Amino acid sequence: MSYPPDPNNPYGQPPAAPGYGYPQQAPPPPAAAYGYPQAAPAYGYAPVAPPSMPGLVMTSRVLLFVIGGVQIIITGILLIAAAGTKTVANQHSTDSDTAIFGNAAAGILLVFGIVYLLAAVLSITLGVKFGKGGPATRITTIVYASVFLLLGLLVTVSAITGAGQAQGTAAGSGFGVVVGVLWIAICVLWIVAMASRDGVNWFNRPRY
Repeated sequence: MSYPPDPNNPYGQPPAAPGYGYPQQAPPPPAAAYGYPQAAPAYGYAPVAPPSMPGLVMTSRVLLFVIGGVQIIITGILLIAAAGTKTVANQHSTDSDTAIFGNAAAGILLVFGIVYLLAAVLSITLGVKFGKGGPATRITTIVYASVFLLLGLLVTVSAITGAGQAQGTAAGSGFGVVVGVLWIAICVLWIVAMASRDGVNWFNRPRY
């Protein structure tokens, strides 16, 4: 027969404190800890490639085709002039000075014709590459425009200097200034289009 414990007995078993006997459960973790991890902020994503060719890039492409066509026409004119000069030099073969001058002029015209022909091929090739070309096409266009920009500056400065020195050639010098300034503007447009954000994104876009 058991007796209830005497609360006044110092040797008795102390009563169990409330809450003991079963292990207490740890508090549940915060609600944010459940489920999938939260996505990190969307920093550092590459810019989205434009779905179609940007307007400035398209304008540059059209100008490349136009300039290529003009360069082909100039090539034909130079080659015809070289052939005519060579013919005149042969007709005056007895005059050594005329023959030498004519042959030299024909050679210079021929060299310029070849240079314009190569430039025409490069212009048209770059224009074609704008559709599916990558960063190499963009960089080549920048180099191409930079080189011809310097040539345009030389033509403009030469025309202005010539107009100041010889009053009789004012009309020709004025035409040279117009051509030089126009060529400079076209080259600057090419460089700006290739260096702009839309141009970089277009040529860096993924190609499948």
